Amino acid sequence: MEMNWQEILFSFVGGLGVFLFSIKYMGDALQKAAGDKLRDILDRFTTNPFMGVLVGIIVTILIQSSSGTTVIVVGLVSAGFMTLRQAIGVIMGANIGTTVTAFIIGLDVGAYALPIMAVGAFMIFFFKKNQIQNIGQVVFGFGGLFFGMETMSGAMKPLRELPAFIDMTVNLSEFPILGVAVGTLVTFIVQSSSGTVAILQGLYAENLVTLDAALPVLFGDNIGTTVTAVLAALGTSIAARRAAAVHVLFNLIGSVIFLILLVPFTAYVEWIAAVLDLEAKMQIAFAHGTFNVANTIIQFPLIGAWAYLVTKVIPGDEVLVEFKPKHLDKNFIEQSPSIALGQAKEEILRMGKYSVQGLEETYEYLKTKNKKNAEMGYQLEDAINNLDSKITDYLVLISAESISAADSTRHTMLMETVRDIERIGDHFENIIELIDYQETNKVKLTSDAMEDLDEMFTLTIATVSKSLDALDTTSHELAREVAEQEDLIDKMERKFRKKHILRLNEGACSAQAGIVFVDIVSNLERVGDHAVNIAEAILGNRA
Repeated sequence: MEMNWQEILFSFVGGLGVFLFSIKYMGDALQKAAGDKLRDILDRFTTNPFMGVLVGIIVTILIQSSSGTTVIVVGLVSAGFMTLRQAIGVIMGANIGTTVTAFIIGLDVGAYALPIMAVGAFMIFFFKKNQIQNIGQVVFGFGGLFFGMETMSGAMKPLRELPAFIDMTVNLSEFPILGVAVGTLVTFIVQSSSGTVAILQGLYAENLVTLDAALPVLFGDNIGTTVTAVLAALGTSIAARRAAAVHVLFNLIGSVIFLILLVPFTAYVEWIAAVLDLEAKMQIAFAHGTFNVANTIIQFPLIGAWAYLVTKVIPGDEVLVEFKPKHLDKNFIEQSPSIALGQAKEEILRMGKYSVQGLEETYEYLKTKNKKNAEMGYQLEDAINNLDSKITDYLVLISAESISAADSTRHTMLMETVRDIERIGDHFENIIELIDYQETNKVKLTSDAMEDLDEMFTLTIATVSKSLDALDTTSHELAREVAEQEDLIDKMERKFRKKHILRLNEGACSAQAGIVFVDIVSNLERVGDHAVNIAEAILGNRA
């Protein structure tokens, strides 16, 4: 029989594309349906490595991506929300959670894939309610998984008649290491372990590979999925590199262990398939699930050792931006609202330091265009937003208590100050985005423009810093100095706008450069406004 290679290739690639799209589409919809609470779940419930494993399983099932869970975990470690030991538990759980896709594929509902997609599409297009649309996306993605799987399986059927393919599967059976290498390479290319496991399920279901050839490929899939994390961690924080290293170590050691135990493991899969009367695809799903669960059980006691090892292999002190509040003890609220206000003030000062640090990182990013400064700036802004929420909630609880007139005035001042600091964070984030735009579009600022920005950044950072010193010491003198400096910032903004118009008229700078320059100056001027708001609140509070 003559092979129609174009039809085989197009059907396989198209089916794989539909499958990968469906996983992402379903995962995105599940994440939206769950709300933006995934980080809160990870933060709140990963109190120890065991809880980390459970949470890793749940979150990965929700977002249908072990790599996505790992990325969230890395961010939490960098933010000081989670220790490396807790993160290792979540990574182990993520490996178990990602096997759920294989079990879904193992369900024999391929014949109903198109009607399921149709139901999902109707829910998306004929209902306006977001919740129903999210469920529709999940249903559509669910059907898409099976449609993509069926398309891939159909494309692979003719290969059973190809002598070269038969020889390859024989080699995979005889040389398990070759199977591991194939699984690793394919997963690296596809960038999805769920995708490569689905391909393997299709091959096995069509009797194109034997079980003893399929299992080493399955182990390789688990190694290949770590490559994504490694690539993502290159050039990033120490915490990210350590988390990626643990991911590689965990999957690599597990694959080596199961490669050594390949014969008894193959016998186990054959036994469970006979006992439970499993279809071919479900056999691979059980093998995948057993591998990851057993690997987690084996290596769970070694979490401390792995954390110690990666810390030694990747040395250095990680710079943490701690998102969690340090001073907001709720016990003080009922016992002594006055002390609770003092605690809130300490947390606001800490939040304010993040705003100054964020402005400094933004200034460095403008000068050096080093992405690490931008990443730190975004992280600081995220921390400011989190503290804003936590401090505001704390102050609201205080307001429910019986407080003196003086404390009521302090309470109002602190409430307003929190909002001003949060807005400073928004403005330096805006400036980072402007610099990103400048870099992406290769917009060049003139040396005169850079000198103007240097001058304005320096004064703005000093003004915000002084406003926080005034808040800390309740110094009216410093508050008045802030007001004077803010007046200088206003004058500077007007002066620099005029200079910019002259440069435009002379053709010294482009219109794009002008937009970037004016928007940066405008954001800095607003930062000055928020600094003076803090100062004026202090001047208005003489209690």
